[in-house]
Amino acid sequence: MDRGLYENYLQILSSELIPALGCTEPIAIAYAAAKVREALGKMPESITVDCSGNIIKNVKGVTVPNSGGLKGIDVAAVLGVVGGAADKKLEVLNSVTKEDIEKTKELVAHGFCKCGLIEGKENLDIIIKAVAGDESALVEIRTFHTNVVRIEKNGEVVFSKDDEAQGEKKIDKSKLNVKDILVFADEVAIEDIEPIIKRQIDTNRAICDEGLKEEFGAQVGRTILKYNDVNDVRVKAKAMAAAGSDARMSGCALPVVINSGSGNQGLTVSIPVIVYAEEKGCSAEELYRALVVSNLISLHQKRYIGDLSAYCGATSAGCGAACGIAYLDHSSYEVICGTIINSICTIGGMVCDGAKSSCAGKIASSVETGMMAYAMAKDGHIYGSGEGLVGDDIEGTISNIGRMGKDGMKSTDVEILNIMLGN
Repeated sequence: MDRGLYENYLQILSSELIPALGCTEPIAIAYAAAKVREALGKMPESITVDCSGNIIKNVKGVTVPNSGGLKGIDVAAVLGVVGGAADKKLEVLNSVTKEDIEKTKELVAHGFCKCGLIEGKENLDIIIKAVAGDESALVEIRTFHTNVVRIEKNGEVVFSKDDEAQGEKKIDKSKLNVKDILVFADEVAIEDIEPIIKRQIDTNRAICDEGLKEEFGAQVGRTILKYNDVNDVRVKAKAMAAAGSDARMSGCALPVVINSGSGNQGLTVSIPVIVYAEEKGCSAEELYRALVVSNLISLHQKRYIGDLSAYCGATSAGCGAACGIAYLDHSSYEVICGTIINSICTIGGMVCDGAKSSCAGKIASSVETGMMAYAMAKDGHIYGSGEGLVGDDIEGTISNIGRMGKDGMKSTDVEILNIMLGN
C-alpha cells in the first residue's frame, strides 16, 4: 500500500477513535464552557450558550455524566464552568465532585446560564460567552466536538483557526474506499494500531458489561437477553452493544471510545465484532484487523453525511460491524461489498431524534440488520443496481446513501427539531 495512504488511514483512526465521557454533545458544551472560564481567567457571573439545532436535539433528552442525574444544555455548560477540566477535552467532567454538582444545581436554579438557538448554521456549532464585571470571554466550537475555532477576551480575538483542521496533521477522508480499507487492514503493522484499537476494546467492553449488570434506561440490552437465546452470538452481539448505550444515555460515568464523534456509534461498530471474535476464538491480531475494517467502513459512510444530521449513525456503525465480522470469517471483497449494500439499503434513513434511551433500540436494530445483510451476501443475495438507492458499484451506493442522509434529510432534521422544541 502507498505509504502516504497508509499514514492517512492510520491518522484517521488515531484522530477519530478517542475516549469520551458520556454523550458527546453535552460533553462538547461542557468542554466549551471549561474553555471559556479558562479564557476569562476567573469564575464568571453569568454565561450564555448558543447552539445549532442538532446540538440541542442531542442534549435535550440525555443525562449529563457525573451530574447526579441532571439533564439539559444549562446543566452541561454550568457543570463545565464549575468543575470541568478543559485539558481533558471529551473527558472534561471526569473530576467533577459532589460539591461541583450542588453548585451547578444552585447556579442553574438562579438563572446563571441562558440558552439560545443558532439558526441557519451548520449542524455542530456551540458559542459560549462568559461575563464577570466588565470583562468577558467567548469560545466557539464548530464542525467536530473538540474543534475550538475562536476564543475572544474582552471582545478581541486571541485565537482562531481553520475549522477544518483536525489536529496537527491533516487527514483526508475522501481517500477512504472499501478496497483500500481491506488492503490496509491486511497490511497494517499491529504495533501501529494496537494502542488505538486495544483502548477501544477495553473501554467499550467495560461500559457494556456495566449496562448489563445495572438497570439503566429502558434496559434494551437486558431485555434482549431475557427473551432470546443467550447462546446465539448474534443475540449476544446486539444485546451487549445496546446495553452500553443503555448505560451511557443514562449518565454512566464510564468513558466510551467514539466513532464519527459518537459514543453510540463507537459501541455499535466495535462490540459485535469483539463478541463474535471471542465466540470464534480469534486471536488478538485478527480482532484488531477486523476492528480496523469495521471502524473505517463506518467512517467512510459518515464522511458524506457529517457527524450530526437527521440520519441515525447507528445504521452506518451496524453495517461496519457486520463487515468486521465478515472479515473475521475471511469473506471476499464481493461479500463485504454486498453486506454494505444490503445493510444500508435496508435500514439507511432511520431518523436521529436526539440522544436518549431509544438509541439503544436503534443500535440493536442496526446490528440485527447488519448480520442479516451479511448472511444474504454470503449466499449471493445482494440488492441490484438501480433498485432504490443502490448504485452501479459499492462506492456509488455509499455516495447515494450519503447524499440522501446529508441533503435529502435536511427538511426532516428541521421538522424533528421543531417537534422536539414544541413548535
